[in-house]
Amino acid sequence: MQQKLPTGSKMISVKHLSGVGDERARMRVQRVVRNILLSNALFVAALRLASAVHAAPVEEIVRVPVSVHTSSGPLVQTIVVTVFRDDQRGKSPYLIINHGRSGDPDKRATFGRARFPEISRQFVALGFTVLVPTRIGYGVSQGPDVESPGPSCDNRNYAPGFDTAAEEIGAVLRSGEAIVHADTSRGLVVGTSFGGMLSIKLATNGLPGLAGVVNFAGGMGGNPTQWPEHPCAAAQIDQLYRGYGARARVPSLWLYSSNDRYWGPLLPRQWYADFVHAGGTAEFVQLPPFAEDGHMSFNGNPDAWSPAFQQFVRKLGLID
Repeated sequence: MQQKLPTGSKMISVKHLSGVGDERARMRVQRVVRNILLSNALFVAALRLASAVHAAPVEEIVRVPVSVHTSSGPLVQTIVVTVFRDDQRGKSPYLIINHGRSGDPDKRATFGRARFPEISRQFVALGFTVLVPTRIGYGVSQGPDVESPGPSCDNRNYAPGFDTAAEEIGAVLRSGEAIVHADTSRGLVVGTSFGGMLSIKLATNGLPGLAGVVNFAGGMGGNPTQWPEHPCAAAQIDQLYRGYGARARVPSLWLYSSNDRYWGPLLPRQWYADFVHAGGTAEFVQLPPFAEDGHMSFNGNPDAWSPAFQQFVRKLGLID
């Protein structure tokens, strides 16, 4: 006779042993059957593992036309947005990463493309579709310096640069191509340095589905070599944070290292206190020192901020 194994298994013929009293032969057949079943189970497990490995973040590049207001008048410019997503997952909450700003024109021109690849992949693993815009005036997006606060350290005007950058981020979330894999009914904005303060500004803008923002070492006007811990026009930064606090629509998480060479340990706490006093909802987390300058903790020390970050986004209901 022909005996069938469970569906998906191989076939083995036992007809020559039917009615034969050879117990050792029967035991050999049983061992073969067990080995085949085990092989099938291992094969299925391998397929599942391969599928999990295949569900890796995909990196894509899209170009988004943006229309912004600058000190020189209206400007239409195309910017580059890097998208990281899980190719095995449907639409998932968006997470925008805002990069920082260099005061050096050559560094802005050679900036390349904003990616944050390792951090972006970690965010994808948490369940986000990650959008990383390269703003006007930087690297592959090119264009004029629309974020310039002016050349004099004593006479800075920071607000217009944040306003213009916020318009760009809003345009990204309205771009069908950039958000095709993102669920814009819920999302998060994070940023580092200038991008961290930009994220706080975006808490006031009513972005689609925005549940919260995360400020990594946010500020403006710092120079760790020429005037460490004493940014240009610090009082104006404080004033802006107070204004953002009065208009903020979503909660925020503030993450600053104790050895941040741009702002020092005291200014960030003052900015936070004034933001909250003005009406903003926020939580401040003091990160440990990192290397020579904790300002770089976003890229360099994710182990230090990841627990607070994950707790924050879970409270917002963005991840399980």
